[in-house]
Amino acid sequence: MIEQITISGINNYHVDTHTDKYIRRRIGKLSKFIPRHARKSVTAKVTIREVNKSHGNKYEVEVTINLPHKNLTAKDESSNVLAAIDILEAKLAIQAKKYKVDQLPHVGKRGLWARLKRTPKND
Repeated sequence: MIEQITISGINNYHVDTHTDKYIRRRIGKLSKFIPRHARKSVTAKVTIREVNKSHGNKYEVEVTINLPHKNLTAKDESSNVLAAIDILEAKLAIQAKKYKVDQLPHVGKRGLWARLKRTPKND
């Protein structure tokens, strides 16, 4: 679990306890996609902004995860804060998986070696 998560509301948006727990649970799950050596220094910042559009109230949610050597950022706009958090979790999971493959030299390389070994030899 990502322990250091800062949640703030902007433009008169107040974060209630249900939303706070939901965000901490969903964003905290992303630690399984982060390498073990980086988990201690990970911090996350969640900003929720209420945007009044012509179609009704919308919420803009931005999540920034600070990792060693990289920052993961995702932004989404939705009519429901919880739905936006779900979408951002999927976006950040993809970014975190790519970060893990880049940082650890042995992750994600097995497929290439297996394909090279299986190539038939031309006689």
